[in-house]
Amino acid sequence: MKRAVFLDRDGVINEVLTKRVKFVNKPQQLFFLPRVPEAIKKLNEFFDFVFVVTNQGGVGLGFMKEGQLKKIHMHMTNELKTQGAIIHEVVYCPHKPKAGCDCRKPNSKLIVDLAEKYNVDLSKSYMVGDTDTDIIAGKRAGTKGVFLGKYDPLADAVFPDLISAVDWIIEDAHL
Repeated sequence: MKRAVFLDRDGVINEVLTKRVKFVNKPQQLFFLPRVPEAIKKLNEFFDFVFVVTNQGGVGLGFMKEGQLKKIHMHMTNELKTQGAIIHEVVYCPHKPKAGCDCRKPNSKLIVDLAEKYNVDLSKSYMVGDTDTDIIAGKRAGTKGVFLGKYDPLADAVFPDLISAVDWIIEDAHL
């Protein structure tokens, strides 16, 4: 079986709620956080897959069309690829925050579905996020949880940003 790292998007890969951008509703509003391409490239060297798993309630709320979201994700993956960083697939929940769907994190459907599709061993995989919903979704799926921020009691590890987390993830995966 394969191993994967599942990454949340907003706040992990790209800026959100910053001076430069509030929410990403267009490709030109996507700004990578510092050293993210480098971090993903490093994960690519040690893991079979790197996926993005993201809640995008802005679609369900009418702030953007699903086609626009797909353009944002295509732009993101293409920009990362130019820097040698590969995202194998991006999956998202387009539903409103309280829609009650199975795919919205903290539910684990998006992670579990990717694991089944790509033959991923979730017990040897990681979910990286900046909210407790990311960590809970990973735990429900059976991954370890890496929180980016100051503190999360459910996380296996906490780091300020993705590049800081990468060495721990790689080292922990080799234990």
